Amino acid sequence: MNETVVIAGAGHAAGQLVASLRQNKFEGRIVLVGDEAHLPYQRPPLSKKYLAGALDTERLYVKPASFYEEAGVELCLETSVTAINRDEKSLRTADGDEIRYDKLVLALGSRVRRLHVEGAKLRNVHYLRSIADVDGIRDNFDSGRRLVIIGAGYIGLEVAAVAQQFGLDVTVIEMADRVMSRVVSPEISDFYQIEHTNHGVKFRLSTGVSALTGKKRVKSVTTSEGEDIPADLVVVGVGVLPNTELATDAGLDVDNGIVVDDHCRTSDPDVFAVGDCTSHPNTIYDRSLRLESVHNAVEQAKTAAANICGQDVSYSQVPWFWSDQYDLKLQIAGLSEGYDNVVIRGNPAERSFSCLYLKENCLIAVDAINAPRDFVQSKQLIARRAKINPSLLTDPATALKDLAA
Repeated sequence: MNETVVIAGAGHAAGQLVASLRQNKFEGRIVLVGDEAHLPYQRPPLSKKYLAGALDTERLYVKPASFYEEAGVELCLETSVTAINRDEKSLRTADGDEIRYDKLVLALGSRVRRLHVEGAKLRNVHYLRSIADVDGIRDNFDSGRRLVIIGAGYIGLEVAAVAQQFGLDVTVIEMADRVMSRVVSPEISDFYQIEHTNHGVKFRLSTGVSALTGKKRVKSVTTSEGEDIPADLVVVGVGVLPNTELATDAGLDVDNGIVVDDHCRTSDPDVFAVGDCTSHPNTIYDRSLRLESVHNAVEQAKTAAANICGQDVSYSQVPWFWSDQYDLKLQIAGLSEGYDNVVIRGNPAERSFSCLYLKENCLIAVDAINAPRDFVQSKQLIARRAKINPSLLTDPATALKDLAA
């Protein structure tokens, strides 16, 4: 197979795609185009161990530089793709170069949502998406500094946990009435808010941001309630948006992401898409999903590579995610949206328990806190969509795998 595969985007999915192509005996040309200076790297550690200084840059890389050299991959880093010409099967870069392909894979990822208020462009206002972003934040992590975090999702709370350990004075502002409201139940939200509060983090819930103040550097954050919170540093974590503009301009189907089938093909059979930028069908939940997760990026990359190499491989798996905050590991299996019952398994006071979400007595998701066995074993139950008596789920002594049998 002497075709040329061009990968637009150089994130985790792109790194996995290269590895999977070679593992599937693809012998053709591989060109990887990315706008950062770095090799494909893992993003989840950015707000955790990398922010804390526990990992160096090289340990973030999906594969070392030697891998790409040995695999014969042409790296076009610090290069932005500006257009796709599907008729000519080529890409145009910001430098004016043209790269031709036989198969194209869009691994374009996502970008942060920006804060659109007065003062949002002041110095020391940061977002967290890249290595460079974290380096800029960490340079300001001095004990006693006042950090205001806008957004109480995964990123905001992970940054809060690391910052508190560095001795910063941390305040979190969140528009919703509870933390991580988009992804967990009120029971889990309450647990995490109490944990953070016990570590000295202050919260302003049901509160928006009306302005950031200062001359050149940020000095304070003005809330929708009129409170002026002093700030030496601000980190904004209010979600991400999929990078779909190239696909839209090229005439590909886009609907809350680049639309792909279960083989990761777009509406053009010679163009695939993987990772955060895609909207894909999921047979477990009977709907299209756009997921922001490493698991999804890796598995879609494997699926796309297999199909490029002539196999017939479909992708439909139980989604999963994780978050590290202090000594708490939250592992989420499935999607809890639409649940009608919550079962707590174990004792939250022991800081090791699970929250199980059911819909019509069918297990659809699990939040496991320091409970890795529940996390691993729940996936089979979720995939089966079997009916379960909720009373059977409450006893931690009963393994979930036994219920799956």
